[in-house]
Amino acid sequence: MKKIVTIGGGTGNFTVLRGIKNYDIDISAIVSMADDGGSTGILRDELGVLPPGDVRQCLVALSDSSRLMRSLMNYRFEQGGLGGHSFGNLLLSALEKVTGSFEKAVEEVGKILFIKGKVIPVTTHLVRLKMILKSCHVLEGEREIYLSQEIEKGYSSIYLEPYPKANPHAINEIMNADLIVVGPGGLHTSLIPNFLVEGVSDALRQSDAKKVFVVNLMNRRGQTSKYKVSDYMTEMERFIGEDVFDYILVNNQNPPKELIELYAEEGDLVVNDLKDDRVRQACLLGELKSSGSVKKDLIKRSLIRHDSKKLAQELMNIVNHL
Repeated sequence: MKKIVTIGGGTGNFTVLRGIKNYDIDISAIVSMADDGGSTGILRDELGVLPPGDVRQCLVALSDSSRLMRSLMNYRFEQGGLGGHSFGNLLLSALEKVTGSFEKAVEEVGKILFIKGKVIPVTTHLVRLKMILKSCHVLEGEREIYLSQEIEKGYSSIYLEPYPKANPHAINEIMNADLIVVGPGGLHTSLIPNFLVEGVSDALRQSDAKKVFVVNLMNRRGQTSKYKVSDYMTEMERFIGEDVFDYILVNNQNPPKELIELYAEEGDLVVNDLKDDRVRQACLLGELKSSGSVKKDLIKRSLIRHDSKKLAQELMNIVNHL
Protein backbone atom coordinates (compact mmCIF):
# COMPACT_ATOMS: atom_id res chain seq x y z
CA MET A 1 0.00 0.00 0.00
CA LYS A 2 1.40 3.39 -1.02
CA LYS A 3 1.97 5.97 1.69
CA ILE A 4 0.92 9.59 1.06
CA VAL A 5 1.94 12.37 3.44
CA THR A 6 0.36 15.81 3.21
CA ILE A 7 1.96 18.94 4.67
CA GLY A 8 -0.03 22.12 5.16
CA GLY A 9 -2.65 23.92 7.17
CA GLY A 10 -6.35 23.48 7.72
CA THR A 11 -8.44 24.31 4.65
CA GLY A 12 -5.84 23.22 2.08
CA ASN A 13 -5.09 19.97 3.86
CA PHE A 14 -8.82 19.37 4.28
CA THR A 15 -9.35 19.63 0.52
CA VAL A 16 -6.61 17.11 -0.30
CA LEU A 17 -7.49 14.67 2.47
CA ARG A 18 -11.21 14.61 1.75
CA GLY A 19 -10.42 13.43 -1.78
CA ILE A 20 -7.62 10.93 -1.26
CA LYS A 21 -9.23 9.15 1.71
CA ASN A 22 -11.48 7.36 -0.79
CA TYR A 23 -8.53 5.42 -2.22
CA ASP A 24 -6.68 2.38 -0.89
CA ILE A 25 -3.64 4.21 0.48
CA ASP A 26 -1.92 4.93 3.79
CA ILE A 27 -2.48 8.60 4.70
CA SER A 28 -0.69 10.88 7.17
CA ALA A 29 -1.49 14.57 7.48
CA ILE A 30 1.22 16.80 8.96
CA VAL A 31 -0.38 19.99 10.22
CA SER A 32 0.99 23.47 10.92
CA MET A 33 0.81 24.66 14.53
CA ALA A 34 0.97 28.38 13.68
CA ASP A 35 -2.79 29.04 13.68
CA ASP A 36 -3.83 31.68 16.21
CA GLY A 37 -7.08 33.13 14.87
CA GLY A 38 -10.64 32.96 16.16
CA SER A 39 -11.58 30.17 18.55
CA THR A 40 -8.16 28.56 18.20
CA GLY A 41 -6.36 31.75 19.21
CA ILE A 42 -8.52 32.24 22.29
CA LEU A 43 -8.04 28.65 23.47
CA ARG A 44 -4.26 28.68 23.00
CA ASP A 45 -3.91 32.05 24.75
CA GLU A 46 -6.29 31.38 27.64
CA LEU A 47 -5.61 27.68 28.24
CA GLY A 48 -2.04 27.30 26.97
CA VAL A 49 -3.09 24.47 24.65
CA LEU A 50 -1.78 23.78 21.16
CA PRO A 51 -3.95 25.25 18.37
CA PRO A 52 -6.73 22.75 17.59
CA GLY A 53 -8.45 24.36 14.58
CA ASP A 54 -6.39 23.07 11.64
CA VAL A 55 -6.07 19.65 13.23
CA ARG A 56 -9.85 19.49 13.70
CA GLN A 57 -10.39 20.16 9.99
CA CYS A 58 -8.02 17.35 9.04
CA LEU A 59 -9.69 14.92 11.44
CA VAL A 60 -13.10 15.72 9.94
CA ALA A 61 -11.71 15.34 6.41
CA LEU A 62 -10.42 11.84 7.18
CA SER A 63 -13.46 10.77 9.19
CA ASP A 64 -15.55 7.77 8.20
CA SER A 65 -18.09 8.45 10.93
CA SER A 66 -21.65 9.70 10.40
CA ARG A 67 -22.43 13.07 8.91
CA LEU A 68 -23.89 13.99 12.30
CA MET A 69 -20.55 13.44 14.05
CA ARG A 70 -18.68 15.44 11.43
CA SER A 71 -21.22 18.24 11.79
CA LEU A 72 -20.84 18.09 15.57
CA MET A 73 -17.06 18.54 15.32
CA ASN A 74 -17.56 21.63 13.17
CA TYR A 75 -20.49 23.04 15.14
CA ARG A 76 -19.78 26.60 16.20
CA PHE A 77 -21.58 28.14 19.18
CA GLU A 78 -23.17 31.48 18.32
CA GLN A 79 -24.07 32.92 21.71
CA GLY A 80 -23.00 33.14 25.34
CA GLY A 81 -19.56 32.59 26.77
CA LEU A 82 -18.83 29.91 24.17
CA GLY A 83 -19.77 32.16 21.26
CA GLY A 84 -17.36 31.68 18.35
CA HIS A 85 -15.93 28.38 19.63
CA SER A 86 -16.38 25.16 17.67
CA PHE A 87 -17.23 22.00 19.57
CA GLY A 88 -14.31 20.14 18.01
CA ASN A 89 -11.82 22.75 19.19
CA LEU A 90 -13.19 22.54 22.72
CA LEU A 91 -13.07 18.74 22.67
CA LEU A 92 -9.44 18.62 21.50
CA SER A 93 -8.40 21.23 24.08
CA ALA A 94 -10.23 19.46 26.90
CA LEU A 95 -8.67 16.12 25.94
CA GLU A 96 -5.23 17.72 25.84
CA LYS A 97 -5.77 18.87 29.42
CA VAL A 98 -7.11 15.47 30.52
CA THR A 99 -4.38 13.40 28.87
CA GLY A 100 -1.55 15.91 29.21
CA SER A 101 -0.69 15.45 25.54
CA PHE A 102 -2.04 17.13 22.41
CA GLU A 103 -0.93 14.14 20.32
CA LYS A 104 -2.88 11.81 22.59
CA ALA A 105 -5.92 14.07 22.31
CA VAL A 106 -5.71 13.95 18.51
CA GLU A 107 -5.36 10.17 18.61
CA GLU A 108 -8.44 9.76 20.81
CA VAL A 109 -10.59 12.06 18.67
CA GLY A 110 -9.36 10.11 15.64
CA LYS A 111 -10.78 6.95 17.21
CA ILE A 112 -14.12 8.65 17.89
CA LEU A 113 -14.35 9.80 14.27
CA PHE A 114 -13.06 6.54 12.76
CA ILE A 115 -10.48 8.42 10.72
CA LYS A 116 -8.62 6.79 7.86
CA GLY A 117 -4.97 7.59 8.47
CA LYS A 118 -3.16 9.79 10.97
CA VAL A 119 -3.14 13.47 11.83
CA ILE A 120 0.19 14.70 13.20
CA PRO A 121 1.10 18.16 14.52
CA VAL A 122 4.37 19.29 12.91
CA THR A 123 5.62 20.31 16.36
CA THR A 124 4.35 19.82 19.89
CA HIS A 125 5.80 23.16 21.03
CA LEU A 126 3.55 26.19 21.47
CA VAL A 127 4.84 28.75 18.97
CA ARG A 128 3.93 32.11 17.47
CA LEU A 129 4.48 32.98 13.81
CA LYS A 130 6.15 36.36 13.27
CA MET A 131 7.14 38.37 10.22
CA ILE A 132 9.46 41.36 10.00
CA LEU A 133 8.50 43.64 7.12
CA LYS A 134 10.95 45.73 5.10
CA SER A 135 9.50 48.72 6.95
CA CYS A 136 10.79 47.06 10.17
CA HIS A 137 7.23 46.64 11.40
CA VAL A 138 6.73 43.25 13.09
CA LEU A 139 3.56 41.29 12.39
CA GLU A 140 2.67 39.21 15.45
CA GLY A 141 0.91 35.96 14.67
CA GLU A 142 -0.67 34.13 11.77
CA ARG A 143 -3.81 36.27 11.88
CA GLU A 144 -1.93 39.58 11.55
CA ILE A 145 0.10 38.18 8.66
CA TYR A 146 -3.01 36.87 6.94
CA LEU A 147 -4.77 40.23 7.17
CA SER A 148 -1.78 42.42 6.30
CA GLN A 149 -1.80 44.37 3.04
CA GLU A 150 1.72 45.65 3.62
CA ILE A 151 3.55 42.38 2.89
CA GLU A 152 3.53 43.09 -0.85
CA LYS A 153 6.10 45.83 -0.16
CA GLY A 154 8.44 43.11 1.03
CA TYR A 155 9.51 41.33 4.19
CA SER A 156 12.94 40.55 5.56
CA SER A 157 12.20 37.61 7.83
CA ILE A 158 9.55 35.15 8.89
CA TYR A 159 10.08 32.83 11.84
CA LEU A 160 8.52 30.90 14.70
CA GLU A 161 9.07 32.02 18.28
CA PRO A 162 10.41 30.17 20.15
CA TYR A 163 12.29 28.17 17.49
CA PRO A 164 10.72 24.70 17.77
CA LYS A 165 11.99 21.20 17.12
CA ALA A 166 9.95 18.96 14.85
CA ASN A 167 7.63 16.30 16.16
CA PRO A 168 9.64 13.05 15.67
CA HIS A 169 6.50 11.34 14.38
CA ALA A 170 6.22 13.94 11.60
CA ILE A 171 9.84 13.38 10.57
CA ASN A 172 9.31 9.62 10.54
CA GLU A 173 6.27 9.96 8.26
CA ILE A 174 8.19 12.18 5.83
CA MET A 175 11.12 9.76 5.67
CA ASN A 176 8.87 6.76 5.02
CA ALA A 177 6.50 8.32 2.48
CA ASP A 178 6.06 7.28 -1.13
CA LEU A 179 4.50 10.63 -2.06
CA ILE A 180 4.57 13.94 -0.20
CA VAL A 181 1.97 16.58 -1.07
CA VAL A 182 2.59 20.22 -0.09
CA GLY A 183 -0.27 22.67 -0.55
CA PRO A 184 -2.61 24.16 -1.40
CA GLY A 185 -2.91 26.77 1.32
CA GLY A 186 -1.86 30.21 2.48
CA LEU A 187 1.80 30.44 1.46
CA HIS A 188 3.11 32.39 4.44
CA THR A 189 0.49 31.32 6.98
CA SER A 190 -0.20 27.61 6.31
CA LEU A 191 2.66 26.19 4.22
CA ILE A 192 5.93 27.95 5.09
CA PRO A 193 5.39 27.68 8.89
CA ASN A 194 5.87 23.91 8.60
CA PHE A 195 9.35 24.43 7.16
CA LEU A 196 10.30 26.91 9.88
CA VAL A 197 10.29 23.99 12.33
CA GLU A 198 13.77 22.56 12.93
CA GLY A 199 14.31 19.32 11.02
CA VAL A 200 11.35 19.42 8.62
CA SER A 201 13.15 20.94 5.62
CA ASP A 202 16.10 18.58 6.15
CA ALA A 203 13.76 15.58 6.21
CA LEU A 204 11.97 16.71 3.06
CA ARG A 205 15.25 17.10 1.20
CA GLN A 206 16.50 13.71 2.37
CA SER A 207 13.30 11.74 1.82
CA ASP A 208 13.24 9.40 -1.17
CA ALA A 209 9.56 10.13 -1.68
CA LYS A 210 8.29 11.87 -4.79
CA LYS A 211 7.14 15.39 -3.95
CA VAL A 212 4.20 17.32 -5.34
CA PHE A 213 3.48 21.01 -4.89
CA VAL A 214 -0.19 21.92 -5.39
CA VAL A 215 -0.33 25.55 -6.48
CA ASN A 216 -3.08 27.79 -5.11
CA LEU A 217 -5.90 28.85 -7.43
CA MET A 218 -5.93 32.44 -6.29
CA ASN A 219 -3.41 34.86 -4.83
CA ARG A 220 -4.04 36.57 -1.53
CA ARG A 221 -3.86 40.34 -1.86
CA GLY A 222 -1.03 41.68 0.25
CA GLN A 223 0.62 38.30 0.83
CA THR A 224 1.02 37.04 -2.73
CA SER A 225 -0.26 39.84 -4.98
CA LYS A 226 0.42 39.10 -8.66
CA TYR A 227 2.38 35.93 -7.80
CA LYS A 228 2.88 33.52 -10.66
CA VAL A 229 3.68 29.82 -10.28
CA SER A 230 7.42 30.58 -10.44
CA ASP A 231 7.08 32.96 -7.49
CA TYR A 232 5.52 30.24 -5.36
CA MET A 233 8.32 27.85 -6.27
CA THR A 234 10.97 30.46 -5.45
CA GLU A 235 9.47 31.07 -2.01
CA MET A 236 9.24 27.35 -1.27
CA GLU A 237 12.86 26.82 -2.32
CA ARG A 238 13.91 29.68 -0.06
CA PHE A 239 12.59 27.93 3.02
CA ILE A 240 13.15 24.29 2.11
CA GLY A 241 16.72 24.97 0.98
CA GLU A 242 16.44 23.59 -2.54
CA ASP A 243 13.86 22.83 -5.20
CA VAL A 244 12.73 19.35 -4.14
CA PHE A 245 9.52 19.00 -6.13
CA ASP A 246 9.10 16.31 -8.79
CA TYR A 247 5.64 17.51 -9.82
CA ILE A 248 3.93 20.91 -9.79
CA LEU A 249 0.15 20.60 -10.01
CA VAL A 250 -1.50 23.65 -11.60
CA ASN A 251 -5.13 24.39 -12.38
CA ASN A 252 -5.75 25.37 -16.01
CA GLN A 253 -9.50 25.96 -15.77
CA ASN A 254 -10.55 29.62 -15.82
CA PRO A 255 -13.37 30.69 -13.52
CA PRO A 256 -16.06 32.89 -15.11
CA LYS A 257 -14.90 36.48 -15.51
CA GLU A 258 -17.71 37.66 -13.26
CA LEU A 259 -16.36 35.58 -10.37
CA ILE A 260 -12.83 36.86 -10.84
CA GLU A 261 -14.17 40.41 -10.76
CA LEU A 262 -16.12 39.68 -7.56
CA TYR A 263 -12.97 38.19 -6.04
CA ALA A 264 -10.81 41.21 -6.97
CA GLU A 265 -10.83 42.59 -3.42
CA GLU A 266 -9.35 39.31 -2.14
CA GLY A 267 -6.78 38.66 -4.85
CA ASP A 268 -6.06 37.61 -8.42
CA LEU A 269 -5.84 34.34 -10.34
CA VAL A 270 -2.50 32.50 -10.19
CA VAL A 271 -0.97 32.34 -13.67
CA ASN A 272 1.38 29.57 -14.76
CA ASP A 273 4.58 31.02 -16.25
CA LEU A 274 6.70 27.85 -16.04
CA LYS A 275 7.68 25.81 -19.06
CA ASP A 276 8.83 22.85 -17.06
CA ASP A 277 8.27 19.12 -17.55
CA ARG A 278 7.31 18.87 -13.90
CA VAL A 279 4.21 21.00 -14.39
CA ARG A 280 0.97 19.04 -14.62
CA GLN A 281 -1.99 21.15 -15.67
CA ALA A 282 -5.55 19.96 -15.07
CA CYS A 283 -9.09 21.21 -14.49
CA LEU A 284 -9.19 21.38 -10.72
CA LEU A 285 -11.93 23.90 -9.92
CA GLY A 286 -14.80 22.99 -7.66
CA GLU A 287 -18.41 23.73 -8.54
CA LEU A 288 -18.74 27.36 -9.56
CA LYS A 289 -21.63 29.53 -8.47
CA SER A 290 -22.96 32.34 -10.60
CA SER A 291 -22.39 35.85 -9.27
CA GLY A 292 -26.13 36.43 -9.23
CA SER A 293 -26.55 33.84 -6.48
CA VAL A 294 -23.77 35.13 -4.28
CA LYS A 295 -23.82 37.94 -1.77
CA LYS A 296 -20.66 40.04 -1.80
CA ASP A 297 -20.12 39.59 1.92
CA LEU A 298 -19.92 35.82 1.40
CA ILE A 299 -17.18 35.93 -1.21
CA LYS A 300 -14.20 35.40 1.04
CA ARG A 301 -12.38 32.14 0.32
CA SER A 302 -15.56 30.39 -0.80
CA LEU A 303 -16.20 31.02 -4.48
CA ILE A 304 -13.11 29.74 -6.26
CA ARG A 305 -11.70 26.58 -4.71
CA HIS A 306 -10.21 23.21 -5.57
CA ASP A 307 -12.43 20.22 -6.17
CA SER A 308 -11.38 17.44 -3.80
CA LYS A 309 -12.24 14.63 -6.22
CA LYS A 310 -10.45 16.17 -9.20
CA LEU A 311 -7.40 16.95 -7.11
CA ALA A 312 -7.35 13.41 -5.69
CA GLN A 313 -7.58 11.90 -9.18
CA GLU A 314 -4.51 13.84 -10.32
CA LEU A 315 -2.56 12.84 -7.21
CA MET A 316 -3.54 9.19 -7.63
CA ASN A 317 -2.42 9.29 -11.27
CA ILE A 318 1.00 10.21 -9.92
CA VAL A 319 0.88 7.54 -7.19
CA ASN A 320 -0.05 4.84 -9.69
CA HIS A 321 3.10 5.56 -11.69
CA LEU A 322 5.51 5.51 -8.75
